[in-house]
Amino acid sequence: MLKSGVAVIPMSMDWDEVKVLFPIKFDPASFAGEPAWEPFHPLAVSFVNELSKALLKDPTVREFPDVAAFAFFCRKANMIRLKENLDKESLFRLGRGLVFHVTPSNVPVNFAYSLVAGLLSGNVNIVRVPTKEFEQIRIISDAIRQLYDSPEFTDFLKRISLIRYDHQSQATSVLSALCDVRVIWGGDETIAEIRKSPLRPRSFDVTFADRYSFCLINADQFVEEKHPLEVAAKFYNDTYYFDQNACTSPHLVIWTGEDFNVEVSRKLFWENLHEVVLRKQYALQPLWAIDKLTAFYSQAIQSDGIRRLVSPDNLLWQVELKDLSADIDKFRSVAGYFAEYHAKSLAEIAPIFHSKYQTLAYYGFSKSELSFFMETFRPKGIDRMVPIGQTTDFSLIWDGYDFIRTLSRICEIR
Repeated sequence: MLKSGVAVIPMSMDWDEVKVLFPIKFDPASFAGEPAWEPFHPLAVSFVNELSKALLKDPTVREFPDVAAFAFFCRKANMIRLKENLDKESLFRLGRGLVFHVTPSNVPVNFAYSLVAGLLSGNVNIVRVPTKEFEQIRIISDAIRQLYDSPEFTDFLKRISLIRYDHQSQATSVLSALCDVRVIWGGDETIAEIRKSPLRPRSFDVTFADRYSFCLINADQFVEEKHPLEVAAKFYNDTYYFDQNACTSPHLVIWTGEDFNVEVSRKLFWENLHEVVLRKQYALQPLWAIDKLTAFYSQAIQSDGIRRLVSPDNLLWQVELKDLSADIDKFRSVAGYFAEYHAKSLAEIAPIFHSKYQTLAYYGFSKSELSFFMETFRPKGIDRMVPIGQTTDFSLIWDGYDFIRTLSRICEIR
């Protein structure tokens, strides 16, 4: 695959097994020859903004909040705001070159965010989208194709390729040998499998592995909440929207506060969440109901003193914990399965946060309180702290990586 540091494409590679969503023809070698640009190149910002406009004009986008959120992220005003952080540096940066993105199968719009991160950091991008034909992927791909005939973007669109192929294809090995950075979104097993395909000596991986997220609610504050149904609706978007499969979806809910306030708040919160689930007409698959039961039995065997609270149906499972074990992240399910625990203080929960922990969704805490927690206990995990309802909001800083700085290089000039 490699010869004298130069990638060699196997003659046996059958590119017919690769479905090209964009452009019309896929020539990986030509992509590898495109130059790197500086981060936030004016054409990149302009393209991302025009993509946003194209999506927002599409009436079908209203049916897909995740696509609408992506379009909102791509607005020029947001690009300018993001660029301000980089403008503070007195360093000259260029993209790494060719970035090969392998995106997850369970979050339809993730491929688009990964692509935009690659474009804004100055790179040429080949993106492997999920094999499942999500409608969101079609909508965004169509919007990109709409910009194909724009003279302004003739050269820029040479920096984008969207492809789809199955796991048996040699394409992963070929593209890995060509790229300067490989971005892998997926579980630990997916990462291990893709890493069997070697990279060039100076190339490297940026990996987004299995992560565990949780929610922290201050009951002393929530008990005074005037609009608990709105909070529950935001939590629904954090969890049920992706069937609790996203790495950002909370599985554990930790309550703090006085006993009475916790008791009242828990009842209020879960009743409102159940009401939201019913209103949204959430479709619970039979297999997921079995998964919940299996997860609970497994957790009960390996944990001390847990109990499932009574629920009118299978849409919401509350598993009350007597103790907060260090391996609580191993016990999770989908489609509305939540463990919950009443912590006497934040100090009590700090020891469990190992490197698998990603997002903390919170309610009733100030930024200064959360900063104090991180500075005091310095947990090995937790890369993001966001209010309930914002766990799926994309940022160019993700899982502790700064996309722009990671996917670009510094050229020292003395």
